[in-house]
Amino acid sequence: MRFAVPLVVFVVIAGFLYVGLSRDPRHIPSPLVGKPAPEFSLPTLADPSVNFTPAQMKGKVWLFNIWATWCAACRIEHPLLVQLARSGRIDIVGLNYKDEDASASQWLTDLGNPYTTTAVDKEGRIGIDWGFYGAPETFVIDQKGIVRHKHIGPVSPDDLTRTILPMVAELEAESS
Repeated sequence: MRFAVPLVVFVVIAGFLYVGLSRDPRHIPSPLVGKPAPEFSLPTLADPSVNFTPAQMKGKVWLFNIWATWCAACRIEHPLLVQLARSGRIDIVGLNYKDEDASASQWLTDLGNPYTTTAVDKEGRIGIDWGFYGAPETFVIDQKGIVRHKHIGPVSPDDLTRTILPMVAELEAESS
């Protein structure tokens, strides 16, 4: 009996560790999924006198991609986003996070610009409202402005073909 209680405690802790370590850290549940996208109004990178708000995208299924020039993983996913944008399959709105405008503009000039528009979040406040963990993150937003999916980390071709694009097709079919 003397060893029974510590043994039970050890087994319970080991069980929690096993479950926790077997999960994919990129699949952190988001409290935003199924809820309206957080509203904001931020200046755009192309013209700081013009603001972007998510309400401008109502009626469309779109991707919201949080990125920064200092983010190595953003550089990994960027060519895929450029390719997706060139396909005309879906609008992608960028949120440049805690970055310098000149650096962000140069990045898009050098690497291609996949974004319909890019909002600038210099202070990082909007990222917090969206439950941002670290760049890059991509959200699928439906026609009504509801967050349908959150992807943490760089989007891969597999993520696009298995999850994101089928979800986009399904959402677009719902509105037809």
